[in-house]
Amino acid sequence: MALKKEISTEGNTLTIFIENRFDISTYSDFGDAYKDKMDAVSSIIIDMMDCSYMDSSALGMLLMMRERFISDNSKNIFIRNMNSNVKKILLTANFDKLFKIES
Repeated sequence: MALKKEISTEGNTLTIFIENRFDISTYSDFGDAYKDKMDAVSSIIIDMMDCSYMDSSALGMLLMMRERFISDNSKNIFIRNMNSNVKKILLTANFDKLFKIES
């Protein structure tokens, strides 16, 4: 599996840890990681500390998650701990306008 997930002890934050490659091969696992948690949490953190590569399909998966999750301004998605190459991809795609990007 290319990712792990955990819920905060308070139960309001879901963290998804992306490992190695964030690409089409993670599509099912990524969707499964959040789909039944969306009503229960107010924040999702995408932790990319161990992610070395992402492609356009990963950008699409993030957008799809955002569309499903953010129904109002009380919910947030944070993308954290990415390397410089992944951060460059996110900033080039203007994802800093849609997500809270934290290095």
